[in-house]
Amino acid sequence: MLRIECPCCGLRDHDEFRYGGDASITRPGHDDPDPEAWYRYVYVRKNPPGPHREFWQHVTGCRQWLVVERDTRDHAIASVGFARKTRA
Repeated sequence: MLRIECPCCGLRDHDEFRYGGDASITRPGHDDPDPEAWYRYVYVRKNPPGPHREFWQHVTGCRQWLVVERDTRDHAIASVGFARKTRA
């Protein structure tokens, strides 16, 4: 069972979260008119085994967006942090 340690709510079952995609790729700018750039961003993915950075949202808890570093071979989670850094 995959359990995620939410920085706000503590250890929770993955059913409380929604997967939000690959956190290691850069999204094209909102004003980027290149359809090929958007196609690559949305559909073209490598799927190597090993550590992977992913966006997850805690939908039934604090609703925060998180970046989870997870190994795709055994689902071991190495780190969890906020997707958006708070400003001091």
